Amino acid sequence: MATGSSSGHSTWTWDAPAMPDPPRVSAFERLWRGFMTARIGVGLVLLVLLGGMALLGSAPVSQWQLGLCATYLAASLAVRLFNRPVAPGRTFDPQWVSIIGVDLLAFSVLHFLQAANLNFSPLYALPVLTASVLGSMLLALGTAAAVTLLLLVDASVQALEPVDHTARLVQAGLTGGGYFVVALLANELATRLAREEDAARRGMSAARTQAHVNELVIETLADGLLVVGPDWRIHAANPAARTLLAWQAPEAPASLALVSRPGWRPLAAIAQRTFDTLQAQSAELALELTPGERLHLRVRTRLTAAQDPYSDALCVMFLQDLREAEAQVRTEKLAAMGRMSAAVAHEIRNPLAAIAQANALLGEELSEPGQRQLSELVGKNTQRLSQIVDEILNLVRVQQQPVADWLELDQAVAGFVAEWDRQAQAGARLQTLLHSGSAWVTFDGEHLRRVVVNLLDNALRYASGAPGAIVVATVMGSTKAHLQVWSDGAPLDASVQRHLFEPFFSSESRSSGLGLYICRELCQRHGATVAYTRSRAPDGTHREGNAFTVTFRTRASMVPGGTPFDTIGA
Repeated sequence: MATGSSSGHSTWTWDAPAMPDPPRVSAFERLWRGFMTARIGVGLVLLVLLGGMALLGSAPVSQWQLGLCATYLAASLAVRLFNRPVAPGRTFDPQWVSIIGVDLLAFSVLHFLQAANLNFSPLYALPVLTASVLGSMLLALGTAAAVTLLLLVDASVQALEPVDHTARLVQAGLTGGGYFVVALLANELATRLAREEDAARRGMSAARTQAHVNELVIETLADGLLVVGPDWRIHAANPAARTLLAWQAPEAPASLALVSRPGWRPLAAIAQRTFDTLQAQSAELALELTPGERLHLRVRTRLTAAQDPYSDALCVMFLQDLREAEAQVRTEKLAAMGRMSAAVAHEIRNPLAAIAQANALLGEELSEPGQRQLSELVGKNTQRLSQIVDEILNLVRVQQQPVADWLELDQAVAGFVAEWDRQAQAGARLQTLLHSGSAWVTFDGEHLRRVVVNLLDNALRYASGAPGAIVVATVMGSTKAHLQVWSDGAPLDASVQRHLFEPFFSSESRSSGLGLYICRELCQRHGATVAYTRSRAPDGTHREGNAFTVTFRTRASMVPGGTPFDTIGA
């Protein structure tokens, strides 16, 4: 049974008897040991019985008969200590010679010579049962046949005397027939026992596997799960439920009840309603876990049936945080809006290109300043619409599965910045400081180019016209590489900072609000992060500006080195 730890990390916990481990010793091995121990007991009884009769002089017992009993006892001990049980097979196993063969030989000698005037024929039941239970059907019938022949031979030898021994022959035949019946029944029972044990082992293995699968599934459920009894005692709680209910203490579920904490009492009420009505319930509850903090949950309950007269029905409660549900709905709405926007962008892209081309051709024919000014206005707005269309289509491409690759950070960034500078004509306003050394990062090349370009476009939009207004810097930290795009723009309002990376959010009307959102999505897909800070310029000057920093995953073999951003160029 796993329980939560005191550190706050918890695992799935079930307050129920643990499933017993599969038996380490099989039924066949236990039977084998039992029969071998019985052989030792028989040998010991024979030795003590004949030895006592010899000492008392109540019956004629020779030394060799005592020696035979001692030898049989020693052989039985040797087999028990040094042999290992072998499951019956289709071929003859030599181990049966040292077991059944020795039994038949020892008992036959004692029986034929009538040691101490005793009848030893009942001892034949031991080898017959041993062969029937531990061996194959062929071995069982063969042993019964051998015993029957020995009994008939003994009866025939005695029939040579001038006395009527018909009754003795009939008795030998009946005894042999009885041994055949015993062999058949015992072998059939042993075979059935082996089948049932094998089925039980397979069933136990399947049950344990299913139990582990259930534990893994329940433990990874995003929704919280509680299992509650009629007395409100908590039988089970998965990690999500512990997190939702602020259950950080190390108590096992069995030690807590829903009514033990005031904030959980609404859960106890819906559980009681489930038991009273014997029907599933659903409700939205507000739990006051701490003063001033209310948790809004959607709760669904299901009732399990009692498995036997000694067990109670249980109430299974599914807990869902309404805030997460609302966030999921918002995400789905944004995804639907993105798909619709992409469809619209595809539809207007070709007409927009035709308008731009027609305006350019028309501009060549215009000579009046007013008309040329209107043509330039159409061109600028057409270019703006084209950029918005491209950003919306880029948003769709972000959803595609990236192709991760290892890139040398400084070399890749230098190429992307140079390409951007040729188009943006930033000139002296752009400064590049690449100091990550030979750091390699995992990122798709085209996706990294889009991140750099989006951050530079954003910086250019708000930077001043002074030299070094935009700084692109790289550095290798203690364990990870960093890329920073800094600009000397004005500080961002706190309300703007909270929504920087949300889709379609922009502080000005001329932006689509998708650039930073695309940067964040691409970084997350490659295990990187992007964050905004207000900091000094990476060139070591004391200028304050807006910095967007991307932190990458790097190769584990990279030797840490480099300097912080605020000391580069100092």
